Amino acid sequence: MKNLWTPWRIEHVLGDVPKPGGCLFEPDTCCSYDYKARKATLMLYRDNHSVVLLNRFPYANGHLLVAPLRHLSCITDLTEVENCALMEMVKAATAILKMHLKPDGFNIGCNIGATAGAGIADHLHFHIVPRWDGDHNFISVLAEIRTIPEHIEATFDRLFPDFFALNQKNV
Repeated sequence: MKNLWTPWRIEHVLGDVPKPGGCLFEPDTCCSYDYKARKATLMLYRDNHSVVLLNRFPYANGHLLVAPLRHLSCITDLTEVENCALMEMVKAATAILKMHLKPDGFNIGCNIGATAGAGIADHLHFHIVPRWDGDHNFISVLAEIRTIPEHIEATFDRLFPDFFALNQKNV
């Protein structure tokens, strides 16, 4: 039998992860450009219109969440400026993932409302999930286990410099 190591999940399994107050996409530490503060919240990017986080419980390595900065629940509530900025961020984040992780494809989408599967229904967000040929097999179906080949903090370290550079360019 082979072991599947997912050490970043142990705090969640043991119940040691503090319940965040407020919205996942709006933690106070994210206003800071401090690397340690960003890494603690997995916040790769934030500007006046959008925010990008690594999904703490990913479907695949590099699974990103891209959200408008403004707290709203439906795509129809975006202003034209917010809509354009959000789609540009989805495009830029996809390009960064493509460069660093070299996936064979992507699943990109959003679930609007709890009935549609949104885990965080009150703040609109897109999922960008890199996919590789043969990346998930029978184990997901039979054991409800996902295999993630890289520790989430290593993925953060790999992606952060490009998101930081993008942030500096957009300031």
